[in-house]
Amino acid sequence: MVAADVIWRLAIRNEHFLIVVVTIIAAFIINIVVAQVFIVQSAHSSFDNYYKFRGCSELISRSDDSATCKLPSGETIKIVKYQNKWYLDGDLPNGWF
Repeated sequence: MVAADVIWRLAIRNEHFLIVVVTIIAAFIINIVVAQVFIVQSAHSSFDNYYKFRGCSELISRSDDSATCKLPSGETIKIVKYQNKWYLDGDLPNGWF
């Protein structure tokens, strides 16, 4: 964000409005991506966070490494613990990240 600010200030002074617009759009996109990464990491960190992240409205059952909950739509989902993080059953990480 600091680099974007410096580029923006230099470009606006020299009247390079296209660079200003591109810098502002790039800064917004980077900010959104970084925010989403932190939200997802926080969600996987604990059962309570993941329960809220998935939007569960009712806890049906829970053990140390899995839980079943009901969504407001009436659908039932299973949440599992894998490598000390919580995930939707069948949606475990594949090693890309």
